[in-house]
Amino acid sequence: MQTRRSFFKNIGWGIFSFSIFSQTSFSAFAKKLGIGKKEPSVFFTTGFKLMEVTDHSVLVWTRVCKQAEPNPIKHQRKETVFRHPIDFDEFMPVSQMDGGVEAGSGYVQVQIQGGGKEWTSDWLEAKAEDDFTVKAVFDDLPSATTFRVILKAKSKFESREIQKTGGEFTTAPNPDQIVPVLFTTSTCQYFWSFDDEKRGFQSYDSMGAIKPDFFIQTGDYIYYDKPGPMAKNLEQARHKWHAMDAWPSLKDLFRQTPLYMMKDDHDLLRDDAHPASENYGDLTFADGIKLWYQNVPLEKEPYRTIRWGKDLQVWMVEGREFRTPNPKPDGPDKSIWGKEQMDWFKESVEASDASFKILVSATPIVGPDRENKKDNHANSVYHEEGEKLRKYLSQIPNLFVVNGDRHWQYVSKDLETGLMEFCSGPISDYHSQGWDADDYRPEHQFLRLKGGFLSVKVERISGQAQIFFAHRDVKGEVVHEEGFKKI
Repeated sequence: MQTRRSFFKNIGWGIFSFSIFSQTSFSAFAKKLGIGKKEPSVFFTTGFKLMEVTDHSVLVWTRVCKQAEPNPIKHQRKETVFRHPIDFDEFMPVSQMDGGVEAGSGYVQVQIQGGGKEWTSDWLEAKAEDDFTVKAVFDDLPSATTFRVILKAKSKFESREIQKTGGEFTTAPNPDQIVPVLFTTSTCQYFWSFDDEKRGFQSYDSMGAIKPDFFIQTGDYIYYDKPGPMAKNLEQARHKWHAMDAWPSLKDLFRQTPLYMMKDDHDLLRDDAHPASENYGDLTFADGIKLWYQNVPLEKEPYRTIRWGKDLQVWMVEGREFRTPNPKPDGPDKSIWGKEQMDWFKESVEASDASFKILVSATPIVGPDRENKKDNHANSVYHEEGEKLRKYLSQIPNLFVVNGDRHWQYVSKDLETGLMEFCSGPISDYHSQGWDADDYRPEHQFLRLKGGFLSVKVERISGQAQIFFAHRDVKGEVVHEEGFKKI
């Protein structure tokens, strides 16, 4: 008997596709003659994502598209940081923009197979109000099990023309299971900072090569407030997601690696965004929130924790939705996390028996950061909460901070508390800027003004749990590594 339990809401996407047509004798004959040949009408051009994997569940997300390939890159780029496009017409139709992908209506069915069982969703409709995205959630899955994933799409419910794509993932092990684990993190990826004209970003292919158990994208997945276009309305903002998701290097990693996504200011509205931010053109903070959850359709709160076996637990915190507006004077009531999230974090981290605990923050907690910045715990505008948080975190044995947002790689050790923070740096070298390579502060254990990613490995050596943080360049080569034994 087939086992199936799933929860669905509408939202949609794509990858390697092929078609299945009815095999009547006439259709076979017509096909040989080239008569009545029908081109596919739906595609998985922007791939799919295997999200929020636990030891018993997975959320599969995708978008239905109307063109097989994204628009070609036509514009040359400036030889400066961020590689802005030259002479880009910000007012051209979105359908003509570089990297653009037209999304459209259709139906998607998701099937997963593993552990000798099979789970199948209903046919889920991709609707315009959800930017033609869909999701399927599967629960009650066995832990530490590899699953094959098959996605099917069709233009109409009654259609017999089917597009397919697929991949695989492995559920997390049980909390009492001792297993090695490897995960990666990255941050800050502007579409026009790509470093591979065909694949997109080398770092994604390099991550795939080391086969992480999961990947955490720590924010600024896209940039609404950078040209090519400046996303000042919903249509332009959606284009940013379509173009980024269509890069082959991202699609290939996501089809085989569990993904957890966090948001920051640039993929929500604009630089230093907060709930009281002014509109960005016609785009509002509420629009940014809505678009985010269409593309990252979490079932519960945006702050969450994942357990990966006996030796690792990871907390991902939300830094934009609940914060006190940045311009407010600093004081005991000014917060980035908000009281409810802070209480949740303290209760859950204190209850954890994992050998190592990783707090992942979209923005720095230790820093150092530039004096002109004003939106994170390393800045003076949130100094009081930052000071309390660093002191609290430093008292939890075997806890480390991993952060995004900064455009350089670093390891810092807080001078007052000893709390250690590891920043992945931007996804490509073209996006690296904002710090002087010679400005090596006392806090710095490592500093590098280049792009790449961070890998974190937890394993037992001679029976003792150990953790290793490795900064890697865009080709995956280790440029710095630090290891620690469980205290």
